[in-house]
Amino acid sequence: MVEQWSYEKLLEDLSDHVVLARAAQWGADQELAACLADVHATYGKGIADWLRSMRRPKPLSLKEQAIEDWDRLVVGKLCTDETCIRKALEALPND
Repeated sequence: MVEQWSYEKLLEDLSDHVVLARAAQWGADQELAACLADVHATYGKGIADWLRSMRRPKPLSLKEQAIEDWDRLVVGKLCTDETCIRKALEALPND
């Protein structure tokens, strides 16, 4: 990892701060992987998967972002079209 980050630093002129942040993230990921292995062995895959999802949540899909933005836009407003538009957004695939 250090060699990879050093190479990236040469190519992209990354600051030391970015390299340190990546090192910290790598260490945290290693610690999480070790904890998840113990949780999996002790409590099972379901609990380990739940813990992983809580510690490293997936980013919202574009659809989910649009629905949240729409909900923020229409809060407090009575709009007859909002249900139709929201249902159309919900019908889109999560990509």
